[in-house]
Amino acid sequence: MAHLRVERGVSAHTLAAYASDLRRFLEGLEQRGVGLLEVDPGVISAILVERAGDGLGARSQARFLSSLRGLFKYLLEERVIDENPLELLTSPRMQRKLPALLNRDEVLRLLEAPPLDTKRGIRDRAMLHTMYAAGLRVSELVMLELGDVELRSGYLAAFGKGEKRRLVPIGRPASAAIERYLGEVRGGWAAAGARELFVTHRGRGMTRQAFWKALKTYGRVAGITRRLTPHMLRHSFATHLVQGGADLRVVQTMLGHADISTTQIYTHVSGHHLRRMYDRYHPRGGS
Repeated sequence: MAHLRVERGVSAHTLAAYASDLRRFLEGLEQRGVGLLEVDPGVISAILVERAGDGLGARSQARFLSSLRGLFKYLLEERVIDENPLELLTSPRMQRKLPALLNRDEVLRLLEAPPLDTKRGIRDRAMLHTMYAAGLRVSELVMLELGDVELRSGYLAAFGKGEKRRLVPIGRPASAAIERYLGEVRGGWAAAGARELFVTHRGRGMTRQAFWKALKTYGRVAGITRRLTPHMLRHSFATHLVQGGADLRVVQTMLGHADISTTQIYTHVSGHHLRRMYDRYHPRGGS
C-alpha cells in the first residue's frame, strides 16, 4: 500500500478499493490455511467463485482480480515470489455500457444557463465552459491552478490520475469565459495566496460537491430532465470530437487515457449516432 501511495501516486479512493479487495483475499487464504507465498491459480479461482456466490458482480470481480494482479506483480518485481499465480487467469467479461451524454443543443443550453449578471454565474459559466472545452474530470477541474491556464495560447495543463500532466487546448468561448471570470470575480473573492483557479466567495477553492450541486441546478434551468453528472460533459466532449472526425489517438491524449482501448468506447457511441442518422434520413433507413 505504501508503494501504491508513494511510488504509484494512486488516489485515496483507489487505495481504499485495493485495501478492501486485498483484505477479503487474505481472509479467504486464512480460511483455507494457505499462506500468501503458497497461492496457486486454483486457490484464487476458488475465492473468486466464493465471492461471486456472495453476489459480487462482474465489474467488481474484475477489480478484485486487478488488485491481486497489482499485488503479485509487485511481489514478483521485489523477488519475493518466482512465478505469478495470476498469469493464466482472465478477468470476467463485462458488457460495456455506452456512456450517457448530452447532444450538442443540450450542451449549448447548459453552458448558457449560468446568469452573467451575478459573480457566481460568471464563475460557474467559466467552469462549465472549461470542463466541456477540455474534457476534464470534475477533480481535474477543481484542482486547476492559476498557472495551469495559458489563455494567450489557448491551452491548459490538467493533472489526471497518478498526477500525470497533460496539455489540452481550449477554444475561444472557454478562454473568454475564464478571462471574464478572472477580470470581474476572482480578484475580489480569492484569499491571499490562493492558487486555485476557481474559488468560492469565501476565497477557498471550489469542491467537487459544490460543482455537482451547481451543475444539477443549471441542468434544470437548461431543461435537461435526465440525471446529469459532471462526467456526462466529459463523455460529450469526447463523443462530439469523434463525431466531428477527430483522430482517436488525439482524443486519447486529451482525455488522458493510458490505454487506447478505454477511448475506443467513443467510436461505439459515434457508430450509434451514425446508425440513428441513417435510420432517420435514409429513404430506406427505417425499413
